[in-house]
Amino acid sequence: MKRCSTCNRTYTDPNLSFCIDDGTPLTTVETEDDTTVVRPRANETEDWNPVAYRPPTGYVPPGSEVKQRRRAWPWVVGIAGAFILGILAISIVAAIMVPRMMRRARQNERVSPNINRSANSNTAENSNTAETSNSNSNSTAHVDASAPTDHEQVLAQLKDLENEWTVANLNADKKKLDRILADDYVGQAGEDGGLQSKAEYIQTIERDTQVEKWEFSEVKLALAGDRATLSGIITYFVRDRSSISFDFTDKFVWRDGRWQATGAALKQRGNGETDL
Repeated sequence: MKRCSTCNRTYTDPNLSFCIDDGTPLTTVETEDDTTVVRPRANETEDWNPVAYRPPTGYVPPGSEVKQRRRAWPWVVGIAGAFILGILAISIVAAIMVPRMMRRARQNERVSPNINRSANSNTAENSNTAETSNSNSNSTAHVDASAPTDHEQVLAQLKDLENEWTVANLNADKKKLDRILADDYVGQAGEDGGLQSKAEYIQTIERDTQVEKWEFSEVKLALAGDRATLSGIITYFVRDRSSISFDFTDKFVWRDGRWQATGAALKQRGNGETDL
């Protein structure tokens, strides 16, 4: 005889291993007498249908689900910690790099962006609207850079500066002249004039609308450290008139990372046309 430990129901069928009511495994008990045997009543024998066999569900030890949930927490904490450390690392790098980038940008702002070069002969058609891209190619150098020593390089730089200077003179561009001329500039005031300072030069400059184009020739350079002297011939092509040529001698100094004019002298060639 077998008994269900849950409902205490007994069975005499030796083939049954589980309770037909709740599926609990049956345990074998010794039969003491026939009174303990449960038999179907006479009126139930025909209508009695045993419950279909259900295999026992897997046994889950109590508290195992809690352990699984607890095991997931270290991963969550680890991922969150790594994310926070990543943000801190990015913040530290930004705090170091941003000030350096700002200092570098401020240094670049102190450097002139003019780099364009022009040919030795300027062929501008109208000086009223003539704007050349000639610039002192050394203006991109750092203000603390030493003076260039290559003869050909300096010659090309000063030719560009001469063209830029000529455009500023014809257009009476006082802002451009203020940059080209050194603060200690002293130059000739006209062919037969005396000397004039930078302030007098800029104050008395007037726009010239007659020159259509100009060109330099026989240009020579004398270079000595941070000082340079450029000499040659400049020819102006004047509207409705023949060309006029002048011998010029301009002096320059390397200062603040660029060439600046410290003096100028001009003398007309021949006895043809009058001075401009």
